[in-house]
Amino acid sequence: MWTRRAAMAMTAGAACGSVRNAAFAATPAGIDLGAIPRAVHERLMRLAIAAARGNPRYPFGAVIARAADGALMASGVNNSAANPTFHGEIDAMDDYVSKHGNRDWPSMVLYTTGEPCPMCMSAMVWAGMGGAVFGTSIAELARVGIAQIDIAAASVIAAAPFYHGALLGGVLAGETDRMFAERQRG
Repeated sequence: MWTRRAAMAMTAGAACGSVRNAAFAATPAGIDLGAIPRAVHERLMRLAIAAARGNPRYPFGAVIARAADGALMASGVNNSAANPTFHGEIDAMDDYVSKHGNRDWPSMVLYTTGEPCPMCMSAMVWAGMGGAVFGTSIAELARVGIAQIDIAAASVIAAAPFYHGALLGGVLAGETDRMFAERQRG
């Protein structure tokens, strides 16, 4: 079922000759992250935490799971030393594409140890990912000395009227907050 906003966006996109915007306007509603049991969110966040151990200086780990059954589909860890765009979320998305192709994004949820930065959240928006779950907030990351662009993931989503993915923060935040505070420095 289309929302009124999606229908208006598609009409506006068609009127402007923008097939790309029209396609995104038809993106199905996001996943109801509240319907997924907390135990499933915590299990998948622990997998993201395990991935994060691959970079003790910047422990941004991410996994992508199928929302319907919690199956692990991909994982990633921050590798910005090799390329500044290789954040954990981007690495996980790249791993997903290499294993499954560039498809089925609306049925996937990305779990990440830190709130997605504007670049990573924008990548999820453009992919049409069904949802994102994070542990530590951008504000907490900045508080423990990890430079951040102060734009919340929810603000990126709000700026994309064609996107209908869900966002859930604070899952295992006690564990992820501690991991970032105690990270290797220097």
